Amino acid sequence: MGCGSCSTSGIPKGCRNNGSCGVKGCEKHTVFDWLSDMELPGNVLPFDCIEVRFKNGRKEYYKNVNDLKVYMGDVVAVEGNPGHDIGAVSLTGELVRLQMNKRRLKPESPDVRKLYRKANQRDIDLWKEAQDREASTLIRTREIVKELNLNMKLSDVEFQGDNAKATFYYIADERVDFRELIKVLASEFRIRVEMRQIGTRQEAGKIGGIGSCGRELCCSTWLTDFRSVNTSAARYQQLSLNPTKLAGQCGKLKCCLNYELDSYLDALKNFPDTNKHLETKSGKAYFQKMDIFKEVLWYSLPDERNEWVAVNLADVKKIMAMNEKGEAPEDLKHFDANKPNVDIPTYENVVGQDELTRFDNKGGRKQGGRNKRRKGRPQAKAQGGGNNKGQQKPKRSSGKPNQGGGQTNSPEAKAKQGSGNRNNNRNRRRKPRNNGDQNKGNQND
Repeated sequence: MGCGSCSTSGIPKGCRNNGSCGVKGCEKHTVFDWLSDMELPGNVLPFDCIEVRFKNGRKEYYKNVNDLKVYMGDVVAVEGNPGHDIGAVSLTGELVRLQMNKRRLKPESPDVRKLYRKANQRDIDLWKEAQDREASTLIRTREIVKELNLNMKLSDVEFQGDNAKATFYYIADERVDFRELIKVLASEFRIRVEMRQIGTRQEAGKIGGIGSCGRELCCSTWLTDFRSVNTSAARYQQLSLNPTKLAGQCGKLKCCLNYELDSYLDALKNFPDTNKHLETKSGKAYFQKMDIFKEVLWYSLPDERNEWVAVNLADVKKIMAMNEKGEAPEDLKHFDANKPNVDIPTYENVVGQDELTRFDNKGGRKQGGRNKRRKGRPQAKAQGGGNNKGQQKPKRSSGKPNQGGGQTNSPEAKAKQGSGNRNNNRNRRRKPRNNGDQNKGNQND
């Protein structure tokens, strides 16, 4: 079923992407067609080649000589060698031109075969029958290889869509004479046999598996071109040269070592030469390791090689500039990047009531205030008497109100008036004692 059958209006809907099939497409190794919504100019014809995907991500390019309307995901019958093959369309339009230019393949090349038709039900049934034969054929072929004592490893078998040809993929360290093997296989399975040697990375892509990152292997999902990976890529990324950790399931260095290599190389341009040591007054400090993206370098102290000090990149450049001028810092520990910064907290009394100790003696203020008033009276009198030396003493009040009708403002008068009021209040609170005895005495008298 292709994308053209997902629609009733004639326009392909695709798989949740409106005909592009780039996200969650029908098959593995699908490509996002980012030019699908763009129209070509009026005098430009659409590109007449398509990309067809076969088993294990193998892709070939075919010329649409009959101008058939095919969409991504359609099952088509294409020219084989000999006969015909069955595959699924993985890309159409102008992106096919870009892919062919990437592989340096011209549309007029004899390697570009023809697109016959869309696959009918008979073609699909024959194709499924050929696929069902692959597992049993692989097991039997390995037994034959073992009987012939051939130094080779058979990894996969792929049948052609018309069930007339089979391609055997193998791995071998040395050249293998498999002429006898081809005769046995042709007579055993009644098919045309083709032997194709592949590398260990191609084998991992065909078999598949789960990597150390927990995801499916890149070579079996999306990676199509295999670039060479060197141990220098691990050195630039400050990785330990441990072959068990750096090697993938294919036994070679992991392809993902090249993914972030450019970012590390750009970041290392700002770092100085690590072969240079830092001159201090206490001795020389030698480089040990670095953190590229945090811009921190570790140097060993002159006296103790086992003790390392982390120094920021800016401080390292500063020390090297001092060394070029013939100067040296006192000690490297003053530039320790891991040294904790102790910040003294500062408080601002913005409103005027934000004192830290304002709640300490909150309960004892009332009691203390009353005692302070009692203790402060004689002192106030004494201070008042001492301060009024050389001045006229205020006249004593005769108990009569002032002529102006107001009260006296003298502090002594206020103090006497207050003490008199307190004494009267105390006398009122006291109860008379032995009232009954006093009454009896009065009666006797």
